Amino acid sequence: MTRISTAPNDRGPAAGNAVEVHGIVKHFGSTKALDGVDLTVREGTVLGVLGPNGAGKTTLVRVLSTLIKPDAGTAFVGGYDVLRQPKQLRRTIGLTGQYASVDELLSGYENLYLIGRLLDLSRKDAKSRATELLERFSLTEAAKRPAKTYSGGMRRRLDLAASMIGRPRVLYLDEPTTGLDPRTRNEVWDEVQRMVAEGSTVLLTTQYMEEAEQLAGELTVIDRGRVIAAGGIAELKAQVGGRTLQVRPTRPAELPEMARCLHETGIATATFSADTGLLSVPLTAEEQLTAVIGALGTRGFGIADIDTKLPSLDEVFLAITGKPADRTVVADATPSLAKEPVA
Repeated sequence: MTRISTAPNDRGPAAGNAVEVHGIVKHFGSTKALDGVDLTVREGTVLGVLGPNGAGKTTLVRVLSTLIKPDAGTAFVGGYDVLRQPKQLRRTIGLTGQYASVDELLSGYENLYLIGRLLDLSRKDAKSRATELLERFSLTEAAKRPAKTYSGGMRRRLDLAASMIGRPRVLYLDEPTTGLDPRTRNEVWDEVQRMVAEGSTVLLTTQYMEEAEQLAGELTVIDRGRVIAAGGIAELKAQVGGRTLQVRPTRPAELPEMARCLHETGIATATFSADTGLLSVPLTAEEQLTAVIGALGTRGFGIADIDTKLPSLDEVFLAITGKPADRTVVADATPSLAKEPVA
């Protein structure tokens, strides 16, 4: 039985928030897919949701889409309560799941036109919007062909176009570019950015760190059904380890001596790689950079090049979750939708 929270946030979402989630819990038998998830997506922004396979990302999207009911907690999307106002909420959202879902007997154009009409677009607007999106996703030449003749990548593009045709206020993209070639992936990114510029809000789950950096302003990391980190990309990178100074010596054979020099002077702990020819020094304070370069120069070490870098998002993901970013596409813990009641 669904337990509806009586917490103060039941009065509604805060102004400026397109999505607001508080304490969402979802069980499937003995498996707790979501364990008290809290997150907020501000209007007109993209929130990237990252996590290992089975972390609960898709389950969260399905709860927020009213496809499954949570066991506890509250959630508002576009100002509507997920539990109490599902019909109104569905008219404000678009959804692209992990697998393309199109009518294979209809042509690409007919799929988009039909959805546009179901969303109450006029015949003229539905036709115009379908034509526009077919062009944007490079499907114009195949527009009149039955979707069953499309390749997997073409069906994926058609599915993405279908989720965008009504210009939803809130768009859920659940690993939207899996299996797409780089050119098509860039087309999807361009369209998402265009929609956000026009006022839409996007909740994006992805296994591609490059995609998260390209689109998302903020990130939420979920593991085992719980939020374990949240914030801006630069903020998360700084939390993981800040900047790293990389020094390339004039004489690579001096790398061990350079590392020993920094250790003995107490300035920093350095590591080096003979393969890359680089000395790496974690920087915990701005003044360390000057101190490191000064110490190496005083000892007479020649320096050919220096650079500083923040950890990559892959490194952040590994540090936070203890697992590398998994590129393998595996369904979330949610059972088949055919077995789940629609709210």
